[in-house]
Amino acid sequence: MGRQAVTIRDVAREANVSVATVSRALNGHSNVAEPVRQLVLEVARRMRYSPHAAARSLSSRSTQTIGVVLPDLHGEFFSELIRGIDARARSAGRHLLLSSYHGDPEEQAAALRAMRGRVDGLLVMSPYASRPGFLTENLPQPLPVVLMNTRQDEPSWPAFEIDNHAGAMAMTTYLLSLGHRHIAFIGGPEHNHDASERLRGFRDAIAAHPGARGSEFPGDFDDASGHRAGRAIAAAKERPDAVFAANDMMALGCHYAFAQAGVDVPGEIALAGFDDIPLARFIHPSLTTMRVSIDELGDSALKRLLALIEAGEPAVAERHVLVPELVVRQSSGTPVAAKAGPGKKKKT
Repeated sequence: MGRQAVTIRDVAREANVSVATVSRALNGHSNVAEPVRQLVLEVARRMRYSPHAAARSLSSRSTQTIGVVLPDLHGEFFSELIRGIDARARSAGRHLLLSSYHGDPEEQAAALRAMRGRVDGLLVMSPYASRPGFLTENLPQPLPVVLMNTRQDEPSWPAFEIDNHAGAMAMTTYLLSLGHRHIAFIGGPEHNHDASERLRGFRDAIAAHPGARGSEFPGDFDDASGHRAGRAIAAAKERPDAVFAANDMMALGCHYAFAQAGVDVPGEIALAGFDDIPLARFIHPSLTTMRVSIDELGDSALKRLLALIEAGEPAVAERHVLVPELVVRQSSGTPVAAKAGPGKKKKT
């Protein structure tokens, strides 16, 4: 027979306190003397006592779980985002319930509704929030919610977002400052808020610089679409001076296509990305990009959600903006290289 599970009564008996005192100590209530709290915690650790989650949920009306609904769970961006969320959750003693919907609005609606009764609060990233009634009809009420990188036409929830437009303008302007005049842009998925804002920033920067020219290639925020765009650019009769990919994964795919085609980066074509995923600094040449503290985005959003849960008050619409930072590495070239002129092999 297996070892019988330790109960809260066993802990109370061993610590020589009441069951109520054990419960208050383990749940962090303030009306327990600190020496008693430490004694109970030590006894619980020694006896390997684990509170019954379902019973604790019924008694406290808390699941100790946070729901996270994202477009996807794969790729460097979402890996970093989840890392930031998870670190904050673990420090707060919370569990995570993750769900993704792979670009299907009906799947996301179902995922949001499925969180009802299972979580204490929700972190949501959605490209569909601007659709009338989408969130209000599908979010469990009155569950605390914080949005991440989600556009709201009529702000109703706290939101943490990246200033993608400013970041894309900054990168395009930097490439132009090096002397690159024809810049190709590899875009992201249709109906994706990040992608549309980065494209808008690119177009605005090109329009603001007389003599600058932009060309655009489709992408899907993955390395395969970046590779397809890179092959098309390498095969073009008139190649651009530089390529700005709307995220680093597409920039890496483009970089590989250039290597296969014998196109020197940055000697013949400069290359830049967006996000500063860990891999960006380890390719050769290392990737110039816009640094987004992706893990900070997740950490900050969950920190705000936990505060809402603790306060037990209705959330008010708030907008917290993270501004990307230009990170210059080898792939964008130098002003001297950029002035080599069209059609010439640039020296680095």
